Amino acid sequence: MFLRCTTRKKNGKTHRYWSLVENRRLADGRVAQRHVLYLGEINDAQAETWRTSIEIFQDGSPRPQTVALFPDERVAAQAGAEVAIVRLRLSALSLHRPRQWGGCWLALQLWQDLGLDRFWAERLPPSRKGTRWDWVLTVLTCYRLLAPGSEWQLHREWFDRSALPDLLQADFSLAESHRLYDCHDLVLPHKAALFQHLTARWRDLFNATFDVLLYDLTSTYFESDPPFPEADKRRHGYSRDHRPDCVQVVIALIVTPEGFPLAYEVLAGNTADQTTLRAFLQAIETQYGQARRIWVMDRGIPTEAVLELMRQHEPPVQYLVGTPKGRLSALEKALVDQPWQSARPGVQVKLVPQDGELYVLAESADRVAKERAMRRRQLKALWKRLRELQGMRLTREALLMKLGAARAHAPAAWRLVEVVVADDSAAFTYQLRADKLRQARRHEGRYLLRTNLTETDPATLWAFYLQLVAVEQAFRTLKGELALRPIYHQTPDRIEAHIFVSFLAYCLHVTLGRRLRDLAPGLTPRSVLEKFAAIQMIDVHVPTTDGRELRLRRYTNPEPDLRVLLRQLKLTLPVQPPPEITTAVVHRTASV
Repeated sequence: MFLRCTTRKKNGKTHRYWSLVENRRLADGRVAQRHVLYLGEINDAQAETWRTSIEIFQDGSPRPQTVALFPDERVAAQAGAEVAIVRLRLSALSLHRPRQWGGCWLALQLWQDLGLDRFWAERLPPSRKGTRWDWVLTVLTCYRLLAPGSEWQLHREWFDRSALPDLLQADFSLAESHRLYDCHDLVLPHKAALFQHLTARWRDLFNATFDVLLYDLTSTYFESDPPFPEADKRRHGYSRDHRPDCVQVVIALIVTPEGFPLAYEVLAGNTADQTTLRAFLQAIETQYGQARRIWVMDRGIPTEAVLELMRQHEPPVQYLVGTPKGRLSALEKALVDQPWQSARPGVQVKLVPQDGELYVLAESADRVAKERAMRRRQLKALWKRLRELQGMRLTREALLMKLGAARAHAPAAWRLVEVVVADDSAAFTYQLRADKLRQARRHEGRYLLRTNLTETDPATLWAFYLQLVAVEQAFRTLKGELALRPIYHQTPDRIEAHIFVSFLAYCLHVTLGRRLRDLAPGLTPRSVLEKFAAIQMIDVHVPTTDGRELRLRRYTNPEPDLRVLLRQLKLTLPVQPPPEITTAVVHRTASV
């Protein structure tokens, strides 16, 4: 263990940053360096103190000796010989290195179920130095699924606290910091092949279908400062995370109603939603061929030109899309004479055919109650605030600022109130706009859908549209449980590779969720991963009376509820690793 100094010049001044680094001997004889602790910028006296501490620690630390282990075949070959007896000193038994085993094992099971071990072994062959890039990617994906964080955190702490080295029968070389980053440079060329592979595996495992596609977009922002190169996708744009002050990228995602992702794309942060669909239609047709697919989208994504293109396509591309409520006002005359039809309990619809399309007005009783309660709450709070402002003694400028704050706090309710401020004083009046209130009540809980599926049952159309929640759930999983953000990478390719690794982790997540739906309904993937995380691996050391030491790597027995879950999921834990006998460790006392 030693101190490493990194020098950096900033604003004409030289800064020195220190880290505590450990050398590790790998299986192939090379030495890898692991950053143990970041010390920051320290002075010379503090650096000398750290050096003295390291020397004392190393002088007093045990130095194990490597010895040959005798396999079972050697014992069998000496069947006629007298078997030696090993006596154990159980009173000196000790436990070492508890580490997370269950979650890592389950993640690798999902990785193998999707055939990703074979897929990546073919496309990421070992380097000339023997680096297993497919295993490095496995480590990155499992880390993103189980305990998402930075690659630096994976290198410094998490890999040692996990049982992935034991499960993969590898060493710390998989977590060397430069290899974690370099692996990001190798994966993006295989994105299209991965999409093909995953769709085939989900068909085999779950008989998944891909005839209904849900399409939506989200954005993720960066804590970095522009300007960036011209080709960089980090740009200011409409932020769904309510961070317009930060640059961002846009992620377009296509999933099935069950949540299986079919494809995704990373776009520039200033990309308008309306400009993305045309390219995706062509990409899906090129990759998967022509087929009957129904595209379900929210309003604001397709333009009139794209919808016309979908209708004129041969065969026609079918769609179901939400429509802005402003269009509802234009169709009210045509809708008023149409009878209501029951689509499902609590949901009624009206149908209006027009120009080869079908407009579906759906009204949900539950949504009416929810939106009405939200509107009343906002309007009541705004009314109370306006009454308070009338009783305050303010300057005209201060009044205008407070009215602006009230409007920003309740924009929907503000549209229902008419506020008139005097031209030459801080007086104002307000009154309810009855016409706007009646219009809002008519539109509450109502959705206007637009489709070229003119022969489809209205209940089916409504069910399709409700399935848009699947793509929204995918975005919540990526940003929440898989911690897509913050993104620590700075180069465009590695930013996209980071999103690619998060996508791989989401594929494991959704596969586990689909299996739970059939075998253990009511449990979420995150709760199952947390239950499996309770299984720890521990090294058991038992010295013998002849100076040797028996070492056993053992994972803890699962609790009764986890045993039931294993039986439900039809999973069988592997046998415990075989024991090892080494020479005893010679302890030397440090001299002070």
